[in-house]
Amino acid sequence: MTSKIAGPTPPENLTPQHKAAPEVNTVTAADITASLKAGFSDFLARPVMSGFFGLFYAAFGILFVWCLVWLGKIWMVIPAAIAFPLIAPFAAAGLYEMSRRLQTGESFGWSDILTVMANQRKRELGWMAFVTLFILWVWFYQFRTVLVIVLQDSAFSDLEGFVRTVFFTSEGWIFLAIGICVGAFLSAVLFSVTVVAMPMLLEWDIDFITAMLTSIRVVTENPVVMLGWAAIITVTMLVSLLPAFLGLIFTLPILGHTTWHLYKRAVRPADV
Repeated sequence: MTSKIAGPTPPENLTPQHKAAPEVNTVTAADITASLKAGFSDFLARPVMSGFFGLFYAAFGILFVWCLVWLGKIWMVIPAAIAFPLIAPFAAAGLYEMSRRLQTGESFGWSDILTVMANQRKRELGWMAFVTLFILWVWFYQFRTVLVIVLQDSAFSDLEGFVRTVFFTSEGWIFLAIGICVGAFLSAVLFSVTVVAMPMLLEWDIDFITAMLTSIRVVTENPVVMLGWAAIITVTMLVSLLPAFLGLIFTLPILGHTTWHLYKRAVRPADV
């Protein structure tokens, strides 16, 4: 005698449905120029709100450096200044949303933008933050390791002494050469996985792995143009740090808005 166990009837189709990967477009220098113009136009459309994100980012940078000096972590000032621009995509999340709404003609106020930013903690952007922080941790760790190995016989007790040792001694030049090479590699990795991933996660309901892989494809399929864009970001951000971080009030918003428009030109949904 066989017994039958009653239970729910399984669905007929158990094949998982996978979303098609986004398509990557060819990006040209003309796309960079057009995106910069659109980014500047977005900044002029809402200068106060855009400038707020730049001011917040600059104030955070000033406070961060002050804390390092106050805690006596002089050696961290240079790697922190170099790594600081790498977290700009997170500070620009509100700028991406502003550009999205300006592009679609949607009205918005402060609460709309800040609410969207607050809601990102519940989405995949949090995992991107983890990836970024991990790469930054590797950067600080290798910087400290090279510092100990190369400058082990040097002594400095303040920021002026540290700068003098790094820039005006042969050991300091070796230290800088190694640090620049390693830092450039890690920066290239971080740029590749985030350049369009951040705005993509803000707009689309996709996982962060797909966003990172799409971002890498944009860079590898358009290496020369994207390298040029990386150089523009790097030089602009580093120059903006010189006047006590205050240049970021203007440059961060413009670069953030530009990144959105470049992302829209570089990536499109897969054809259905």
